[in-house]
Amino acid sequence: MDECALSRALEAPVSIPSTSTTAPVATPTTAPRRTGSLGPVGLVLAGGISVQFGGALAVTLMPRVGALGVVTLRLLVAAVVLLVICRPSLRGHSRADWGTVVVFGITMAAMNGLFYQSLARIPLGPAVTLEVLGPLALSVLTSRRALNAVWAGLALAGVFLLGGGGFSSLDPVGVAFALGAGAMWATYIVFSARTGRRFPQADGLALAMVVAAVVFLPLGVAESGTKLLNPTTIALGSAVAVLSSVLPYTLELLALRRLPSSTFAILMSLEPAVAATAGFLILHQALSVPEAMAIALVIAASMGAVRTQVGRGKAKVEA
Repeated sequence: MDECALSRALEAPVSIPSTSTTAPVATPTTAPRRTGSLGPVGLVLAGGISVQFGGALAVTLMPRVGALGVVTLRLLVAAVVLLVICRPSLRGHSRADWGTVVVFGITMAAMNGLFYQSLARIPLGPAVTLEVLGPLALSVLTSRRALNAVWAGLALAGVFLLGGGGFSSLDPVGVAFALGAGAMWATYIVFSARTGRRFPQADGLALAMVVAAVVFLPLGVAESGTKLLNPTTIALGSAVAVLSSVLPYTLELLALRRLPSSTFAILMSLEPAVAATAGFLILHQALSVPEAMAIALVIAASMGAVRTQVGRGKAKVEA
C-alpha cells in the first residue's frame, strides 16, 4: 500500500483536521493508540531507518551511475509508483495550484540532487547533520523566541566540531552541498504544506514527484547515459526509491494519523544518529569522538527548538 491508498482507507473512520504537514493527523479522541503490531512512534522510527539505510544503499550505487544517476533513478521510480497508485486528477486546478506544485517539484529535485552530491564527498552521518540545519534554522526563525538563540548556539557548536574547527576533516564542497540541501529541505517543508492545502490526499506529492523526475532526467542522462538502463542498476535504484521515498511516506502517514506533530518533529531530529548508524553498518564509516559529539549537539538543538515551539503554541492556547 502507498500513501494515497492508505489515505483513502483511513479517511472514513477518523476525523481529520487541516494541518501544516502533507499527511493528515487524526484527532486524539478518535484514533487508536496503536497501528497494527507497531505503535506510531515505532512507525516513525521505522520510516527514519528506512530513509537512512536507503541513503546508505544509494552510496553503494554511486560507482555505477554517479550521484546524479542515483537521484534520477530514485525520482523516476518514486514518480511512477505514486502515479500508478494515486492516479491524481489533472483537472480542476488553478494556475496558482500548478505554480505551487511545480515549485515544490523543483525544490524536491534540488534537495535530492544536492544531498546526493554531498554523499559522494562526505560520510552519511555528517551529511545528514549538516542538512538538518535547514529545518532547524526555519524552526528558530519562525518561533522568534529568545530561547532559540541557545538552540542556534548549540547547533553552531556542533557544526564547528563537525568541521574540526575549520572543516579540515571534511570535503568543503561536500559540506557546501549538504548545507544547500538543508536550505532546500526548509523550502520543501514550506511548499509541502502549501501543496497539501491545494491538492487532495497525496495528489500534489505525486505530481511534484513527476516534476522533480522530469527536471532531473537530463542531468542523470548526461552523467550516466545508457548505464541507467542496466537491469542491476535499475533494481538497486528501485530499492533506493522504495526505501527512501515510498516506504517512509507510507509509515509516516500511518503515524501522523495517531501521533502529535510535535512528537513527530522531535523524532525526526534523531535522523543524524540513524544516518551515522547506517553509515557505520553498511558503509563502514566510523565517526570520531568530535563528530559524534557534533551530531549529539545538533540533535539536542533540534529537539530543543521543537520543544520551544510546542511550548509557545500551548501558551497561546491557554491565553
